[in-house]
Amino acid sequence: MEKQLVIFELGSEYFGIDIASVEGINKMLDITKIPQSPNYMLGITNLRGSVLPVICLQTRFGLETEEHTNETRIVVASLEGVKVGMVVSAVSEVLTIDDAVIEPPPPMVSNINSEFIVGVAKIDKRLVILLDLSKILTIDEKIQIAKTASV
Repeated sequence: MEKQLVIFELGSEYFGIDIASVEGINKMLDITKIPQSPNYMLGITNLRGSVLPVICLQTRFGLETEEHTNETRIVVASLEGVKVGMVVSAVSEVLTIDDAVIEPPPPMVSNINSEFIVGVAKIDKRLVILLDLSKILTIDEKIQIAKTASV
């Protein structure tokens, strides 16, 4: 069986998400900060007339954040009905991969509150961490972000 993935970078690491959950990929937009929001919540932006909550995946995953560049993108995805923009360092490609190249996450990884990691794909000479977008945010966080979008 094959999967079609959007591959993106956070710093020097590669991540992949199912293309079916991606609604668009945009250049960086102006983001309005929201007071007293979680540290991974960058704020909101105006995307084609709609208010879009924007999160920083590097902060969400506890990775070192970096300055935005010309390659920085906002990946717009639906997280179980909540449309969210996710800031990533760069979007590198869309790939179709065979399930045979996917391995389950190492046991050590599954112990550290990373249930959103569904596997690791070996593509060429790099490892791509595969994410389950529905588990990146808790139910309460999704509710909070949905409220933000309705500001």
